[in-house]
Amino acid sequence: MTSTATVVRQDDFIQSVADALQYISYYHPVDYIRNLAAAWEREESPAAKDAIAQILINSRMCAEGHRPICQDTGIVTVFLRIGMDIRWDATMGVEDMVNEGVRRAYNHPDNKLRASVLADPAGRRRNTGDNTPAVVNMSVVHGNTVDVIVAAKGGGSEAKSKFAMLNPSDSIVDWVLKTVPTMGAGWCPPGMLGIGIGGTAEKAMLLAKEALMEPIDIVDLKARGPSNRIEELRLELFDKVNALGIGAQGLGGLTTVLDIKIRDYPTHAANLPVALIPNCAATRHAHFVLDGSGPVALEPPSLEDWPKLTYDASKGRRVDLDTVTREEVAGWKPGDVLLLNGKLLTGRDAAHKRMVEMLDRGETLPVDFAGRFIYYVGPVDPVRDEVVGPAGPTTATRMDKFTRQMLEQTGLLGMVGKAERGPAAIEAIRDHRAVYLMAVGGSAYLVSKAIRAARVVAFEDLGMEAIYEFEVRDMPVTVAVDVTGESVHVTGPREWQARIGGIPVVVEAA
Repeated sequence: MTSTATVVRQDDFIQSVADALQYISYYHPVDYIRNLAAAWEREESPAAKDAIAQILINSRMCAEGHRPICQDTGIVTVFLRIGMDIRWDATMGVEDMVNEGVRRAYNHPDNKLRASVLADPAGRRRNTGDNTPAVVNMSVVHGNTVDVIVAAKGGGSEAKSKFAMLNPSDSIVDWVLKTVPTMGAGWCPPGMLGIGIGGTAEKAMLLAKEALMEPIDIVDLKARGPSNRIEELRLELFDKVNALGIGAQGLGGLTTVLDIKIRDYPTHAANLPVALIPNCAATRHAHFVLDGSGPVALEPPSLEDWPKLTYDASKGRRVDLDTVTREEVAGWKPGDVLLLNGKLLTGRDAAHKRMVEMLDRGETLPVDFAGRFIYYVGPVDPVRDEVVGPAGPTTATRMDKFTRQMLEQTGLLGMVGKAERGPAAIEAIRDHRAVYLMAVGGSAYLVSKAIRAARVVAFEDLGMEAIYEFEVRDMPVTVAVDVTGESVHVTGPREWQARIGGIPVVVEAA
């Protein structure tokens, strides 16, 4: 028996993709919010609890204001299951239709999203300007519908993807527990880990990415108990990864992952391919089905699903960036919460590369960094009356190789970014009595509200990677590396890994 043929119109498909991408830019999945709120309730680490609170506050603000959860609005991944009885009323190919949907979504005038996709990745790395092309995965199945999953994956979390071709006798658990600490905090925990087991190398990676599209259900699994080896593995890894004590934003705490998702596939007798892909605090994915009746409009979640939290600025120490001295900075300790006020310069990968090339040629930089702070950020373009769009931090370790030269040759006093710094950067920070401050990844809209003015001061041709000067008021940050080189990303997880051994961690129903 065959299914009745369904006609899917080109514009219905394109508009549904575009609308879903806009939707996931400002609405977290409700299952994520409920489980993150439960993690916030039970968190005992003050630094981690504060970070989770910022993520939850940011999420609610984005849901209310329809602006991006994170300034990194991701590279689009689409999974399509196309029924064999579908008939397309279209003049474009399926991937072209997907890319037109991406183009519409990312250039939406009321919520313009950041274009982060670069063509010629091994050469000129030219921004395509509209975040196309998407990564499209298609399968043809029995049926008369088009099943669509759209996701927007941030570069910070994607950069931490791991793969290993284990021996069949090797322990998957041991490999995961050895690998997760090497990922640092650049993937913005707490999030999820997708694990793909089996198939071939490329199949394992695809399985891991597909697993991240599933809803969070570890609480239900714990309640009913495992019924197969994969579920046993999920529960074991969930407890053991959280026992590492990495915590929210790598600050040390009870919750590093909200769920472990695993998919497997038959593999060759000589192989055990294992892939691990993290999903960050800006978890963005949506599922819809086209049945020929028109475009799909996803139902907005209820704001009642978000906890009513407000950020308490009174607990931070106010710092005037325009008058701060090296003597003042020397008194800051890892874990201190600061509220930045005054003028803050920005710059990330492309700007740093250009600056060190200029310094190597003996040229004067277009901006004086002496005694200043630089924020590693690539903001979203502003809309309506905004001075800047969502402007959360990017992963600081990518700037590690530039850090010593910047500190030595520009007089830079400090840096603001996301996650930990590597050994070389920490050594340079210690040698130059500088400081590194951490802003919370996943709180981009919240951070942007602290930015009261913004102007491009150099390298305008770099787009979102240009050097800006922000005027900030009470921008919340945490001292992550002090002038002695002590790092909260080392001391925090070490402390909480030791403490968790004596804490009965109970995951309550979300």
